[in-house]
Amino acid sequence: MKVVRLEDVKPDYEPRPIFDGRVSRQPLVTEDMAQTIRIAAVTFSPGARTKLHTHTHDQILFVVAGKGILATEQETHVVTPGTTIFVPQGERHWHGATEDMFFTHLSIATSGQTDIVE
Repeated sequence: MKVVRLEDVKPDYEPRPIFDGRVSRQPLVTEDMAQTIRIAAVTFSPGARTKLHTHTHDQILFVVAGKGILATEQETHVVTPGTTIFVPQGERHWHGATEDMFFTHLSIATSGQTDIVE
């Protein structure tokens, strides 16, 4: 068993091609801990977001703080703490903070690939 406390995991602000704006990641369950599942807390500064992308795996997002947006090419949802979003494998989507508020979600997924949609 391994116990991981969010406050004990240093936020990683390393720029990544998928992010627009300031975003931090805090990996909570990593590949050295589990073979099939990954969990990370992702915090978006106001206005920050992901680019339109897809995954080769299903993804679950659980909102823990702030107010965010989750969108596909057809629909947009404003999400708040307590909201769970299921994103099926291959669905083109993006997510991030509203212009005026920070936004944190847990990203829960199996291992796989993320591809930015050009």
